[in-house]
Amino acid sequence: MGTEGKPADDGAGVTPGGVRAGVAIHGTSNCPVVAASTAHDGPVTGVNWTHVGDTHTEEFRARDPDAVDRAEGVPTPTSVVDLGDERVYRYDRPRDGECACRIIEELDCPIADARADDGVLVLTLHLPNLERLRDIVSALDGVADRVEVRYLVEGAARGDGVSDRTLVDRGRLTDRQCEVLRTAYRMGYFERPREANAEAVAAELDISPSTFAEHLATAQRKLLEETLAGN
Repeated sequence: MGTEGKPADDGAGVTPGGVRAGVAIHGTSNCPVVAASTAHDGPVTGVNWTHVGDTHTEEFRARDPDAVDRAEGVPTPTSVVDLGDERVYRYDRPRDGECACRIIEELDCPIADARADDGVLVLTLHLPNLERLRDIVSALDGVADRVEVRYLVEGAARGDGVSDRTLVDRGRLTDRQCEVLRTAYRMGYFERPREANAEAVAAELDISPSTFAEHLATAQRKLLEETLAGN
């Protein structure tokens, strides 16, 4: 016990001042998951991996098996299990120094979430400070064409109850998806009770109700992936 009956400060009760970062890595041509995502409708998700000896084993989920089959110049993944709307794949390859995820992990930085979208590897990282983020970007120089920091969220360092402040990367939405969301919001589609139904919003956008529903579902899924990534 410390003086005046207070416990010694071992750091456990100190609110951390770290950051949550969304990092997009462009040009990782040796990654089968990235290769599969180039022809895939929507992101390839559920990416995780393990190392045993000199073998790197990686697993991911994809909605479009044909896109996975069309991936070229990388190890061919093996289908593991069909989940109905998604299929789980796994592949093995020798460990090498060109894997972006392995480079980051060797800096003692766990990866909270990983996905591939349209040929880009997108990672969520929880880091103690901005200096560690700079280290990561520097370490990826030479194995990637470009590293883009899509968002950066500071932790709740004030200790005032504010926590998990998250920024959403709206760049993941197409112009049409943004227009659908803005119009639906403006017309009161998300109010309870609703001020406009799907038919009314679709008419305003000059599209069919089924097309409106498709755009809305895709946009909402992308926003939820951003918000819940790593949770």
